[in-house]
Amino acid sequence: MTDDRVLIAGAGPAGLVAAAVLADAGIPILIVEQARDLPDDLRASTFHPPTLDMLDRFGVTAAMIEQGLVCPTWQFRDRHKGVIATFDLGVLRDDTAHPYRLQCEQWRLTRMLRDRLPAEAFLYDAKAVDVAQDADGVTLTVERPDGSREPLRGRYLIGADGASSAVRKALGIGFEGETIPEIFLTLSTTFAFHEHIDDLTNIAYISDPEEWFVLLRTASLWRVLFPTDAAEPEARMMDPARIEERLQAVVPNPAGYELRHRTAYRVHERVADTYAKGRCFIAGDAAHINNPLGGMGMNGGVHDAFNLAGKLAEVWRGAEPSLLDRYTRQRRRVALETVQATTMRNRQILNQRDPAVRQAYHDELRATAADPAKHRAFLLRSSMIQSLRDLEQVA
Repeated sequence: MTDDRVLIAGAGPAGLVAAAVLADAGIPILIVEQARDLPDDLRASTFHPPTLDMLDRFGVTAAMIEQGLVCPTWQFRDRHKGVIATFDLGVLRDDTAHPYRLQCEQWRLTRMLRDRLPAEAFLYDAKAVDVAQDADGVTLTVERPDGSREPLRGRYLIGADGASSAVRKALGIGFEGETIPEIFLTLSTTFAFHEHIDDLTNIAYISDPEEWFVLLRTASLWRVLFPTDAAEPEARMMDPARIEERLQAVVPNPAGYELRHRTAYRVHERVADTYAKGRCFIAGDAAHINNPLGGMGMNGGVHDAFNLAGKLAEVWRGAEPSLLDRYTRQRRRVALETVQATTMRNRQILNQRDPAVRQAYHDELRATAADPAKHRAFLLRSSMIQSLRDLEQVA
């Protein structure tokens, strides 16, 4: 017997956005989360304009803005020469209700979405481990903390269970791509970089042939992302003296840097072979992962969720099931042609060592920022608005 509901593995942004869309459509849901509470994942904090537009329907955007930091401009810089190009999202005022990036930790969004959903829609301490499906529905097997396993039935399943997705693996979906050679080290500090670096925007990508880095400001902290040689021992990478040395090289601070958080992680560029198999679907990091240079990963996952849940709601109400086939065609194309292409190019710009190639990149960025038409076109792409418009052409 199939319980008449949609099962959702993973209570991150993609999973909870899908849950909220389905719940608003009156469709029963069960969200399975392996942790005892919603994760406090600090990796993602950038929300792009169209994502904020989408989230307006849930009534959470205003609260996110209140808790976050509005960033109307962002820039590429050279570590030694300063500003290369500054981009002003205000030029998109006719394209979006939110012509800015919002720096707001993703856990704030997931908690707001949870508050809109009934408590009985959540099953915590339940790790997705296996999937089976038949003509009538899907069986998701979850493992409890004591090692016991429990089968859950639903009409459909959405796997939003992260980069190591058990749902994707159980479905036998390939996840080809590459691993970036550097480890990404992210540090959060109370130091006010904007008071010590001239003309610094709240989001800045700093190019350097020796060691590029990224500065991201949130409402209370600055986050610094450094690439680190994968051969460097973790003990040295995380050594407080080594971290202090790297931060002092950004801006000398005689008082020393106060750290609130630090983490290091491998970065991959991978896209699933398909986002759907039968009654099962994957979204977010389960379907695509990329480097964070551009803030597209979490935003792409939210866009996946709106796309998939909207189609699923139509099919639930009687539309042809073939409508769901468009989900893979549309969202996989975005992952390949927009998300991966943009984030990999950003890394190439920041990491380029050849002086002539670096100069060419910088000249191109300056010319783009100086030309109003090119400036707007660039921001439509980098803010992910253009990719959503292009989907209308994908049958």
